[in-house]
Amino acid sequence: MSQSNLPRIDVSVIIVNYNTTELIIKCLDSIFIHTEGINYEIIIVDNASEPDFGKRILNEFPIQKEKMLFLHLQENIGFGRANNKGLELSSGRNIFFLNPDTVVINNAISILSKFLDNNKEAGACGGNLLTENMTPNLSFRRILPGIRWELNELLNCIPQKIIYGQRYYYESANKASEVGYITGADLMIKKEIINKIGSFAPDFFMYYEETDLCARIKKNGWKIYCVPQAYIQHLDGKSFKGSPVINKFKIEIQEQSRATYYNLNTSKSKHFIADMIYGLYLITRMKLLPEGTKKECYRIRKQFFHKYRRTLPSKKIQ
Repeated sequence: MSQSNLPRIDVSVIIVNYNTTELIIKCLDSIFIHTEGINYEIIIVDNASEPDFGKRILNEFPIQKEKMLFLHLQENIGFGRANNKGLELSSGRNIFFLNPDTVVINNAISILSKFLDNNKEAGACGGNLLTENMTPNLSFRRILPGIRWELNELLNCIPQKIIYGQRYYYESANKASEVGYITGADLMIKKEIINKIGSFAPDFFMYYEETDLCARIKKNGWKIYCVPQAYIQHLDGKSFKGSPVINKFKIEIQEQSRATYYNLNTSKSKHFIADMIYGLYLITRMKLLPEGTKKECYRIRKQFFHKYRRTLPSKKIQ
């Protein structure tokens, strides 16, 4: 069959592996079971963790081997940059960045793809995420990080309904709603938009890269949506090795990425105000919490907050 006669690829699913092959096998099984009505490919990028991951996966799914592409990197370049490497191999008109610790519950990939195809103003979308126990999970935030965001975190004793009118992380209504950003666990974007504004910024190793990308999508005139008819289980934290409560490496990356996000997306004055509020938030939590693991987490977070607040240069926002 000539290249021109090959079926059009609707969606390129990109999954980054870092010692998560067993999780990916479960994820792939759910995709093959539930996805119908579209042509798709799956690109799995290994972040220098398991050289033979492709063979293991092909042994599990020999019939679906034509749908899968594998790329093994020689070094761990981080989540966003590894996704960018997978993007270079993609053929789909819609790109679906999917975490390895996810399980597709229904025909979610087709639902999200068709939503993007049918809504010109939509630049990106994601579904409703569920926990391992099938309860609502963090799926999005209604606003992007900024002064209002930090105030809301500081004043979290105020019911969310007073600030937003509805739950801020999971869409309970049966219709798509505009949001600030979709979590990186299940982010689908039109490839034409990525071609225009770029993909994940290389400034981030992990965390906030999807927030930054959604911010750029919105700045360029497109909207971000949660499509609640698409259900995906997110086994949160399963793909990150270490203690489930205190992981200094994870906390440091989060604080570095937070500082990088503000540095790239806000003015110097707004960054300063947001940091003042965030610093007060950390101090408040440390004072209110009893001695224990949670309080220690905030102590560590405060240390890294001050470290990266002082070391990152300011950038002029265009």
